[in-house]
Amino acid sequence: MSDITLDLVQSVIGKSQPTIEYTFDERDTAIYALGVGAPADWLDAAELKFVYELSPHFCALPTMPVIYSGKMIDDIVKGDIHGIKFNPMMLVHGEQALEIKKTLPTSGTIMCTPTITGIFDKGSGLLMETEVTCVDESGDIVAKTMSSMFIRGLGGFGGERGSSEKIEMPDRAPDAIHEETTLEKQALLYRLNGDINPLHADPEMAKFGNFETPILHGLATYGFAGRAVLKHFGDNNPATFQSMRGRFSREVYPGNTLVTEMWQTDDGILFQTKAKERDVVVISGGKVIIG
Repeated sequence: MSDITLDLVQSVIGKSQPTIEYTFDERDTAIYALGVGAPADWLDAAELKFVYELSPHFCALPTMPVIYSGKMIDDIVKGDIHGIKFNPMMLVHGEQALEIKKTLPTSGTIMCTPTITGIFDKGSGLLMETEVTCVDESGDIVAKTMSSMFIRGLGGFGGERGSSEKIEMPDRAPDAIHEETTLEKQALLYRLNGDINPLHADPEMAKFGNFETPILHGLATYGFAGRAVLKHFGDNNPATFQSMRGRFSREVYPGNTLVTEMWQTDDGILFQTKAKERDVVVISGGKVIIG
């Protein structure tokens, strides 16, 4: 039984975290792309442009805004969010959504304002939802990101359970399948984007969190899936990418092969991603709007 109370939870909902300033250059843009597997073929100009700053078409991958507010991890690893105290090794990423509002820059400064929009009692744990508004130096909104964190062991405080709505995949063969193997050091590479959680690097800390080895960041898997959809349905053109969402349903171990199955529907591109070696779905209920 945790020390979390309903009164504490209700007092936290609606609170904003301190504004985060994310200053980056073209090197950081390339490092993000490398962290999510680009380029699958380094001789393919359509993907090389995500990591090679001298390319005439150099651009950011559309999933990059998920790291703009990455410094939130500094508070998370402290295990205290507005008085909600927890062991960081018991936290996993639940869901991630993203909306692109403007062409993404390859360098500059982005100001991020995170707000806690909901906290739910899932019984076995607590689910915290956060929305982040990302604004560029001109004051324009570049992107909005929405995420949920599931903290195991903090349930039972008497709060609402929240929505159980799920996006189901069509009952037919996928319209496209993309397969790509992650590196055994993929988590260490992705970690260069600023996610310092030891769960992704330290074998002993990973065991404390009940994982066999350090696991790959959910946002790295998210980036791999986003690249797959962009390649097959957006001609590797980030300008076509409008939004993306997905639920992290199982962990991914560095070295796993990711298989993203995609269906073109009237509501957008639906997808799910599996870890091939374990035959488990690691991102479920995925949806991308391409246009």
